[in-house]
Amino acid sequence: MSERWAIAPLEGGGAEVVPLGVDGRPTAPVQREGDLVTAVRSRPAVDRWVWRATAELYPRLLTAGVRVERCYDIENAEGLLLAHEGRFGEPRSAAAAWARLKGLQVPPDPPLRAAEPGSQSSLFEIQPKPVPFDALLTVYADQLQRHEKAVDPDRMRLLTAAESAGMLVAAEMDQAGLPWSAEVHRALLDELLGERYAGGVEPRRLAELADQVSEAFGRPVRPALAADVIKAFGQAGIKVRSTRRWELAGIDHPAVAPLLEYRSLYRIYTANGWSWLQDWVHGGRFRPGYLPGGTATGRWVTNGGGALQIPKVIRRAVVADPGWRLVVADADQLEPRILAAVSRDKAFMEVAGKAGDLYKAVSDKAFAGDRETAKLAVLGAIYGQTSGDGLENLADLRRRFPQAVAYVDDAARAGEEGRLVRTHLGRTCPPAVRTGEVDPSVEVEETRYAAGYSGSDARARGRFTRNFVVQGSAADWALLMLAALRRSITDLQAELVFFQHDEVIVHCPEDEAEQVSAAIRAAGELAGRIAFGETPTRFPFTIAVVQCYADAK
Repeated sequence: MSERWAIAPLEGGGAEVVPLGVDGRPTAPVQREGDLVTAVRSRPAVDRWVWRATAELYPRLLTAGVRVERCYDIENAEGLLLAHEGRFGEPRSAAAAWARLKGLQVPPDPPLRAAEPGSQSSLFEIQPKPVPFDALLTVYADQLQRHEKAVDPDRMRLLTAAESAGMLVAAEMDQAGLPWSAEVHRALLDELLGERYAGGVEPRRLAELADQVSEAFGRPVRPALAADVIKAFGQAGIKVRSTRRWELAGIDHPAVAPLLEYRSLYRIYTANGWSWLQDWVHGGRFRPGYLPGGTATGRWVTNGGGALQIPKVIRRAVVADPGWRLVVADADQLEPRILAAVSRDKAFMEVAGKAGDLYKAVSDKAFAGDRETAKLAVLGAIYGQTSGDGLENLADLRRRFPQAVAYVDDAARAGEEGRLVRTHLGRTCPPAVRTGEVDPSVEVEETRYAAGYSGSDARARGRFTRNFVVQGSAADWALLMLAALRRSITDLQAELVFFQHDEVIVHCPEDEAEQVSAAIRAAGELAGRIAFGETPTRFPFTIAVVQCYADAK
């Protein structure tokens, strides 16, 4: 039988530890240790450590060279359980959970602290109200009982375990850091932006482009200010609603070309320029502070540095160490494959069971070989683009794959009716927000569907929940994939260094690259079986072994 122990830090560097039974209750008296690291290191037989928050303890263990196989993150689990119970957004700290159990006033969660540039433990380090060890153990035992009351207890337990594993992976990636060449980065900035000027003045290339924009309009225009640009176009007799690339690209005006180039370079200058490099890259590594489950659908975010929005040109600075390689793996057409697995549509699982191009397989079945139409139909079903040609395409898709389309249709209907909507493992969609609000836990692309409801509130939430059941289940699968991959490379020198949505990067010695590639493929298939059972659906990866991240694309 596997051993499960709870641990909590003490002031001065010590720790309280106790073995737990299957009900979460202590099976022996609490022990006090003088050193937290020694407390963990001296108990190698422990299969799973139960603690308040991974970000509180694990970075300290990693710094001391102690790796934990499994954990149970109480505060992470509390957030999942509250949402599952229809109480999304209630405080999830251990102190709040204890107060709820005792009928006390529930304290708000402390605010997240932004990751510190250059920190090796840059996951947010919150300092909540302390909770006595016995209270923490009571909260844990109560959580185990609440899992039993879930719609599907086994799946909910799996989701909680997967999220806790993700917290371990995140801390380990922050410790390892993404290999980054400051020298290459500076050369890129010099090439793209030109000389730097003192006093915060824009670099030479931006200044030149700004002058070209002003010259084209015949008056001074500040291209960094959208309102200034829109006004300038208006005075030129051209009405534009925004300065987005897709809108400006269709305008015939001499200011367009320099304006588009300016805005592209300006984003690099502000988001990944010299100041960013100085702040975030230290010792040849970039550590952004990963936050698993940071969005409504369970997708990860970073708590600083913008790791999930690295421009393609800047990826040239992500360079493996000498003698090492980057194994860059992208899950192929993940969301349609997830839809096939969760919907159990036999025909759709058949096309998703092939390692090749899924959209081509769909087009051969339903769209007379027209791949582009097939792709639009599948993505339209997932994202709710069901008007115009999309409506006709969806009808064709429904005739061939009725169960798959019904799955997202049902999720949309449940969302419109205000019902709770869950991923395959039990992650629960947040409720609708009031008009004009934006849920801070929802990332930008999700906000379109989750915020700003007014007259069409129900339809807006339906579009969000339609996608939620697929994107959220993909996020759940990704956690299981990461956990499986982490375990399979334990005995190698290889290290997980990057993850976003459906892409993972492993940094490894050149002679381990083939083994790592095989481990990634195996982890994807294992995650599919664990999450969805035995189905024909496959979860293949496109894998590139490169010296530089940019060469993988």
